[in-house]
Amino acid sequence: MMLNKKLKTIGLVSAGAATLLSATFAFSQDTIGAKKQKEEPFNILQSTSAERAEGKYYLPTSLDTIRWGHLPNRDSKPVMSVPSGSTITVDTLSHEGILEDQGRNPVEYFAKHGVSEDQILDEAIEIAGSDIHHDFDHDGPHVVTGPIAIEGAEPGDVLKVEVLSLTPRVPYGVISNRHYKGALPGEFPENEGRQDGASAEHPELYNNVSKFTPLEKINGKYYGVLPIEAGGEVRFPVKPFMGMMGVAPNTSEKVSSVPPIETGGNIDINELGVGSTLYLPVQVKDALFFTGDPHFAQGDGEVALTAWEASLRGTFRVTVLKQGDPSLPNKGEFTQPFAETEDYWIPIGLDEDLDEAMKESVREAVAFLNEKLGMDRATAMAYMSAATDYEVSQVVDKTKGIHALIEKRHFIDTLNLDVFVDKNKIDSKIVNDDFYVSVDALVESLGGKTNTNHKKGAVNVTATTGSQKTVFTEKSTIYTVDGKELQLGAMPVVINGELHVPITVIGDLLGVKVNWTTTGKTLVANITFDTKK
Repeated sequence: MMLNKKLKTIGLVSAGAATLLSATFAFSQDTIGAKKQKEEPFNILQSTSAERAEGKYYLPTSLDTIRWGHLPNRDSKPVMSVPSGSTITVDTLSHEGILEDQGRNPVEYFAKHGVSEDQILDEAIEIAGSDIHHDFDHDGPHVVTGPIAIEGAEPGDVLKVEVLSLTPRVPYGVISNRHYKGALPGEFPENEGRQDGASAEHPELYNNVSKFTPLEKINGKYYGVLPIEAGGEVRFPVKPFMGMMGVAPNTSEKVSSVPPIETGGNIDINELGVGSTLYLPVQVKDALFFTGDPHFAQGDGEVALTAWEASLRGTFRVTVLKQGDPSLPNKGEFTQPFAETEDYWIPIGLDEDLDEAMKESVREAVAFLNEKLGMDRATAMAYMSAATDYEVSQVVDKTKGIHALIEKRHFIDTLNLDVFVDKNKIDSKIVNDDFYVSVDALVESLGGKTNTNHKKGAVNVTATTGSQKTVFTEKSTIYTVDGKELQLGAMPVVINGELHVPITVIGDLLGVKVNWTTTGKTLVANITFDTKK
């Protein structure tokens, strides 16, 4: 079925990351055992303006704002400059569909999959059709947007990057497996390999394999769908994240966009979706932040070579941290990326040798537990062996990546909790190993009102923020938003007669942004209502 006959606009709700996305998904009508949704028109997210962007500042992807295949370095000129603490919306572009082995012509490439020209991003057409040099064999594939100068950043500082939102710009993506690359080079793709004369004019001679992958809504949830040749389909959930976030390294050499480096870049950690926070060591004045390589989803390892590559509109908050700041992951020199989410602290290991990447991640985790949480090193090693998972982020980008997932809730008895709404602290609690905030305090801080109803031993609260009405019910995981029920898997609790809601769901219910940092031994949830501030 042609894609332009089966597009639908929906709102994507991701309960685990406190995120509310507006997006569009594609459907066919023939999946066995699945109920697919009625079709509606799709609005492609072409480049917008600063006035209409979610963040205070806006950066489009264009010939004037990108590097194709390499990263900014210390000599790069920033395409814009913002103060520390700013929110920035960046329209990122996936490289899939514009590369030479796909013909360097997205109109022709995507037409083969039923995508009309008006459903293709303008900048994809502009960049692919330009005379910008890109060497398919030696340059990285990525379209890198930036760099952005962060005022006041100096070498030795740390740039804190909070991912506030990620919105799909198109209702499709691509997963690629290319010769001599991926987890099984020489074995996949399973064909005769690259032929003489392979070029943008003759992309078929590369014999690479790219799988066009539409978005579909099935049984009320959102998936990528691939056909099974023997019949039926395989579907997997949407989990958007930016594969590439980083700051410029202190070098004048040309830096490939493929391997992740100590200042970030193509780290491809799928936990870094909405609600995550990434810490990056600053090596040059003004940091020079960049982003790119957007994904709809990625399995750990990324074994084919690429993930489900697709363009995203991302909004970030970028903040300069000076040495000694209590929210830094360690007390000493900060030399490589570190991340955290509501659930995890994420020490990262990077090396061309997977064994060495593992060792580096373990060392970073031991140092974090020792310096940040006061655990002696021998106990830290024992704890991690019993209770910490290590994941391979990717094995296909020359430099391999392994990261630890240290569960914050394992340390719940030694941690405090603070919740801020636009820098104002509100009532919060840790109950039954989870994080809660007072519904009344939260809604009031957002400028809304609540109406509390006590009956039959239960407490129900109807909250109004702007034109939206949300109903919270004690002992129920079902919430009602403007008359529509949402099943979010986490229920409110009553504390001293007042209803408290799990922080993990408030983004879905109230359209706010929630990001986590750890200041000293206090977990801090930063709730953002107005990203223009």
